[in-house]
Amino acid sequence: MDISYFSGNQFKPKLFTTLQGYNKQNFYSDLGAGVIVGIVALPLAIAFGIASGVAPEKGLITAIIAGFIISALGGSKVQIGGPTGAFVVIVYDIIQKYGLDGLIISTVMAGVIMILMGVSKLGSIIKFIPYPVIVGFTSGIAVLIFITQLNDFFGFGIVDLPADFAEKFLSYYSNVGNFNPSALVLGSVALIFMLLWNKYKFKLPGSFIVIVVSTISVLIFNIPIETIESRFGEIPNTLPKPSLMAINLDTIKQLIAPATTIALLGAIESLLSAVVADGIIGGRHRSNMELVAQGTANIASGLFGGIPATGAIARTITNIKNGGRTPISGIIHSIVLLLIMLLFGSFAKLIPMSVLAAVLIVVSFNMFEWKEFKSLRKIPKSDAVVMLTTFFLTIVFDLTLALQIGMLMAVLLFMRRMALVTNIGVITREMNESDEPIDEMSIDKRDVPNDVDIYEINGPFFFGAATKFRETLDRVSKPPRIRIIRMRNVPAIDATGIHFLEEIYDESRKKGIEIVFSGMHAQPYRALEQSGFLNKIDEKNICSNIDFALARAKEILNIQ
Repeated sequence: MDISYFSGNQFKPKLFTTLQGYNKQNFYSDLGAGVIVGIVALPLAIAFGIASGVAPEKGLITAIIAGFIISALGGSKVQIGGPTGAFVVIVYDIIQKYGLDGLIISTVMAGVIMILMGVSKLGSIIKFIPYPVIVGFTSGIAVLIFITQLNDFFGFGIVDLPADFAEKFLSYYSNVGNFNPSALVLGSVALIFMLLWNKYKFKLPGSFIVIVVSTISVLIFNIPIETIESRFGEIPNTLPKPSLMAINLDTIKQLIAPATTIALLGAIESLLSAVVADGIIGGRHRSNMELVAQGTANIASGLFGGIPATGAIARTITNIKNGGRTPISGIIHSIVLLLIMLLFGSFAKLIPMSVLAAVLIVVSFNMFEWKEFKSLRKIPKSDAVVMLTTFFLTIVFDLTLALQIGMLMAVLLFMRRMALVTNIGVITREMNESDEPIDEMSIDKRDVPNDVDIYEINGPFFFGAATKFRETLDRVSKPPRIRIIRMRNVPAIDATGIHFLEEIYDESRKKGIEIVFSGMHAQPYRALEQSGFLNKIDEKNICSNIDFALARAKEILNIQ
């Protein structure tokens, strides 16, 4: 590949750009924001790790390692990376099917896929994922996180919580009598406090306060409640050494589906977070560099035994609102988490599980797209169907299937809409006084010979439009001597459109009908030329406008 492919700023980390002219004032601003975001990220990293079915330190390791790399190499000035709620359901499902080793390998593979996506400059394309699909699976994940946390919130003590949606409720039902009053009371108090605290938008997060207060309460009053220590044991206060499980072709085949899901969701969420951040600070991120950074971060996270990471919208906004304006704040946030792990990791083992559940219930509440679901009646019905289908498939089945079906429905919907905006008109001597627009190239004042039909295509000519063309041809009772296909309003053509034109050409030739093209644009011309179709046609039958096409028709008919 030519090295100039990577030239320019699109593959240059924002850190290098923002360091130019960096001063003490910038540093103090980034320092304050980094410390606050680090405190915000602490309970979330632990909670996301536990909710994903791994040990709590896995979430911390991810926030430290991946968060540092995303800020250092990323294409956004203010992006904060780490574990997020969107991955909780996916990670839990992967662990259930493939174990922890399968998750680590999937995370590394996802990182490689994301780097390839960035190098291939797919950053701008990924941002075109249909909004109803994003809303549907994001809200579905929020519901699943909420349902999963009921076990710890009520203190049911279910050791192996089923991954299936229906089986979870059956498990809860059979354990209703086993709830822990202490867990329910402490979790409820924490939940109410956070909802009230967050309402007033204080800088110090309510989740951090309830974690500290509840941990001290358990330590002093010896409250009979399940804690991180009682379930997972000690939390290590050091980072593990990097290692990688053995990978072979069979492993890659087995894990390519979950790895691709992680990569796509990570790319979507990170770029969506970067776009939101751009809107707040008035900046412009480098999407391809962001994907490369996200991929590198996930590879590193996997090597250190962490879980998938991506850009975190809530923490990114917290960073911005507290004065973070360069990647330095994100780097500081990772250092703060590392210091907390090294110095206070032994105290984190006393955090009550019901309080962590309350933290994630608030996260799920904030993740759910309440506004969009309230306005379902105001959006097109087809979009509402896509959104609701993706939403319910995410809850009842899994995110991979939901994304596949949601994207398929969105693509089919797009094609249907494109077919609706593409119209085919036929103009003969008897139809000259139709709805043809008045312009310099209008046909209504031109002399159209007998035995000549003029077909006007308006819009992209793909398989939906090809079907319309066939229906238009079938409505013409008397075959003409010459068919002029006018393509002045056709910006693009696909393989189905090309195949259809070849069929029409072959059928017409068998019936002695001549085909003349008028006003063909560059993309359709190149596509037809590349397919070899233009080699079949006389060069005289490819005309630049309708006047030359009519002149060619008269020439064929020997009309002076």
